[in-house]
Amino acid sequence: MCPTNFSNEFAVKSMESSLFTDKLAGNLPAPDIHVITSGGLRIPAHSHILAMASPVMERISGRPRRNRKTGEKAIPILGVPCDAVSAFVRFLYSFRCNEEEMQKYGIHLLALSHVFSVPKLKQRCAKELAQGLMVETVVDVLQLARLCDAPELYLKGMKLAARKFKAVEKTEGYKFLQKHDPWLELEILQFIEENELRKKRTKKQKEEQKLYIQLGEAMDCLVHICTEGCTSVGPYDMEPSKKKEPCKRFSTCRCLQLLIKHFATCKKRVNGGCSKCKRMWQLLKLHASMCEQPAKCRVPLCRQFKLKMQQEKKGDDAKWRLLVRKVVLAKTISSLSLPKPQECKPIQHAFSPMSCVHP
Repeated sequence: MCPTNFSNEFAVKSMESSLFTDKLAGNLPAPDIHVITSGGLRIPAHSHILAMASPVMERISGRPRRNRKTGEKAIPILGVPCDAVSAFVRFLYSFRCNEEEMQKYGIHLLALSHVFSVPKLKQRCAKELAQGLMVETVVDVLQLARLCDAPELYLKGMKLAARKFKAVEKTEGYKFLQKHDPWLELEILQFIEENELRKKRTKKQKEEQKLYIQLGEAMDCLVHICTEGCTSVGPYDMEPSKKKEPCKRFSTCRCLQLLIKHFATCKKRVNGGCSKCKRMWQLLKLHASMCEQPAKCRVPLCRQFKLKMQQEKKGDDAKWRLLVRKVVLAKTISSLSLPKPQECKPIQHAFSPMSCVHP
């Protein structure tokens, strides 16, 4: 139970650590108003200081309640612990709040800062509560964050509830929520569902980006093989003895060489019955769509594909244009983000260009 008479300790705590009150402590007039708490605590204060710290206090102090017998002005702050009200009034004087008070009364101070429009205290409380979120109290914090319009605290609470939903579901707060606040329960469940969908989309986007990067590497290797030669495959006018050593993208290059060898000797491709040959045709078409110098390009069928696409207007295919743009973009981003190329060792699970381009 709070004492009915306010001691001088509050006045001392209110004025210490405040530059403004340190300078004017000797010149401050006597308190002209009291803040009354639920427990009967009477906190003497100066209405002009409260008004400067809070626009709501400014309006209230202009028309405070008066005691009929003594004529004393008073501002009631009810429904929260006495010590929380004391900490709040001290903040209005000094704009400071110690860690112990924040840990004990953070929830109450957040509510008071919202009701009386004290944004600095509200921001501090939201930050401290977000750092100390626990499974047992996250539902209470979510309810308060929604009522007090604290979006950052609300988002962090939702993330914790989604991450540890099985544990949160067993708490008393969540059971109370199911009976008395079904809308917040629905918001939590919707957030969890949307979070799962976001994870799936992100995973899919990463897989697609990886595919586009692999296709970009395949295009580089195709130009490299058809221009310089690599190990067992190279241009028709290059002697095998002059072909170079394995390139830095050995795994991709090796798979592409195997595909080229198959394409050169396959008998089914004439009738379009070979899936590997179809992949090779698609890779050649993709290169032709990206090539900027078809007249000088040594990749087979590059100029023919360019001419055919122009004549038949297949280049206007929206899906194909999108694929080309994404591969080009992936190549550009990869070249900007990767460090200076170093010699790579062959990897066990090699890239297979045959599985990258779908018909």
